[in-house]
Amino acid sequence: MNRLYSALISNLKNIFEAIRTSQTLLLVTLAVLVGLGSGIGVWLFKLSYNFLESIMFNTAGGWMSPVGRWTIVLIPVIGGLIVGLFNHFFLREEKVHGTAAVMQSVALSGGRLFYQNAPAKAAASALSLGAGASVGPEDPAVQIGANFASMLGQVLHLTDERIKTLVAAGAGAAIAAAFNAPIAGVFFALELILGEISGNTLWLILVSAVVSSVFTQAVSGSAPAFAVPAYEFHSIWELPLYLLLGLIAGPLSALYANLLYKFQDFYSSWHVAEWIKPATAGLVLGIAALFIPQVLGTGYSSIQEILIKNDFTFWLLAVFVIAKLILTPLSLGSGFKGGVFAPSLFVGAALGGAFGIATANFFPGLGIDPRAFALVGMAAVLAGAVRAPLTAVILLFELTNDYRIILPLMFSVAVSLLISQRIQRDSVYGIGLARHGIRLDRGRDVEVLDGIAVGEVMRQDTAAIRESDSLEKASDLLEKTRRHGLPVVNARGKLVGILSLQDIDRAENKEVNVKEVYTRDVLTAFPDETLSDALRRMSERDIGRLPVVSREDKQKLLGVLRRADVIHAYNLALARRTEKRHLEGNVRLDAITPDRVDVTDVVVNAESQIVGKKMKEITFPKDCVIASIRHGSRVTIPRGDTVVRAGDVLVIVAQGKAREEAIKLCRADH
Repeated sequence: MNRLYSALISNLKNIFEAIRTSQTLLLVTLAVLVGLGSGIGVWLFKLSYNFLESIMFNTAGGWMSPVGRWTIVLIPVIGGLIVGLFNHFFLREEKVHGTAAVMQSVALSGGRLFYQNAPAKAAASALSLGAGASVGPEDPAVQIGANFASMLGQVLHLTDERIKTLVAAGAGAAIAAAFNAPIAGVFFALELILGEISGNTLWLILVSAVVSSVFTQAVSGSAPAFAVPAYEFHSIWELPLYLLLGLIAGPLSALYANLLYKFQDFYSSWHVAEWIKPATAGLVLGIAALFIPQVLGTGYSSIQEILIKNDFTFWLLAVFVIAKLILTPLSLGSGFKGGVFAPSLFVGAALGGAFGIATANFFPGLGIDPRAFALVGMAAVLAGAVRAPLTAVILLFELTNDYRIILPLMFSVAVSLLISQRIQRDSVYGIGLARHGIRLDRGRDVEVLDGIAVGEVMRQDTAAIRESDSLEKASDLLEKTRRHGLPVVNARGKLVGILSLQDIDRAENKEVNVKEVYTRDVLTAFPDETLSDALRRMSERDIGRLPVVSREDKQKLLGVLRRADVIHAYNLALARRTEKRHLEGNVRLDAITPDRVDVTDVVVNAESQIVGKKMKEITFPKDCVIASIRHGSRVTIPRGDTVVRAGDVLVIVAQGKAREEAIKLCRADH
């Protein structure tokens, strides 16, 4: 198997070396491969967990059923033991899991994932779903697509930016395959994985999502993940009801996110063998299966039943909501592997269905269809939990193919998102990252920026527009400076507002002065505050620049902070943090080595004979160990296949003559 894997990797490298001269052709080929690989991977994953579910509940359940109906309790328990043992022997411990790990990788490590572990993680997720764990298949699917893309990028030694784009494309292609919804997959990649939209990356993600969907439709048909009823919007008076649904979905989404980590903390503090923990959760799942089997597994069939028939009672749907809110955190916290995406859809469908039944009884004259509220509830809870409103809206739109549902859908999603953010700052993925000191905004770790003040990176030589200037003169200045907006000052040079291109476009009379059209309600920043605070303020209003003013005189213009400056500072801060950790590691290593052993940082010269060679091909001195390699902002522990490149910083642990010989190898000294 290892030989076959090595041969496949070797052939792929040869193929791409042949077409590397055409960068566009290379990227198109990679986009197609990522889409196809993600589609195939998700399809095989679906077959796997459906097969395992059939074996455990149909075959094994059929064998045990003559003993009594209670034997269904044993299936999740046995499945939990299998998953626990599998985790113990085949999976390494990870601080951040699932989609959150992909987001972390793209933000901090150039999209480099430990793809060698991906098959084992997919197998553990399939076992968990087969055993009836209350988890979703989408997050494991995202890992399949992202890890496959990361593998391609790393094997071909692509740049960090290329690998990050490929990983986002793989994640988007996986969502497209999971729901047969390519547009939702694209927005998932942009909103959650990259955190921003760029023309340089959008087309590649689009190609991957389309290819993945084409493959999925070829093997599974063109039907979406759920069949949904035709939607009817009877009256404008229904809109307040959708507002109320959003008001309920928001707190529920925040509660769902918090419970996930409460149960994780509970199991972490429980001092028993790790492989036993999933079995204990399996016992609770088995007992629940005796009374409400609908809440086990992905819950897709139950969601479908709510959307088509909705013959459940109000109270039973309410029980579904409560049970899912407990069983999903219980499953994931105990060690079952899976995602949070599908459970949030289930909670939303049950919540919306129950809400629809209640409102139909209270307002019989409105002709309310509870199934429509179930559909909107899915998007509202999903958006509130994962903080991806565009993904939620587009996903439900692709499922219905009905534009009439967009208005109430957007209304409930917006309200749910706003309330959820007020209650809980971070998303269901963001909480896990924040617990490890990582807080992402637009795909970047804003905590990295806490150590940099606005005054360090702001532009002091910025141009300003006088409020007495004509619009024509202001337009010329904006065009000359290639800015979308500039500060406006009065005759005394005091800041009074901002003039943007939008302000000029909105002006009906182009002959007036700037004073008549500029924006007076302007956000500002102070030079001594952190960049992370400034970036959050920019994100709240979705603006690209902040005037920087003095704390003593808030009209005294000191400079301008642009989003491009923040991004540049972020890259510098990330490199600074990596270098600091690299240095700290060297100091610790130096402290524990014997007196005669030295720890030395050496930069590899471009003329060195080891450039372009793998570590296993380099003959280092006998008493010498390469502890780590730093390339740019990335630090890795070298392996046999690690390729040394010009500019790499090698941490050499050696003594005496061996140290000098190793330094000569790196510096090409003769």
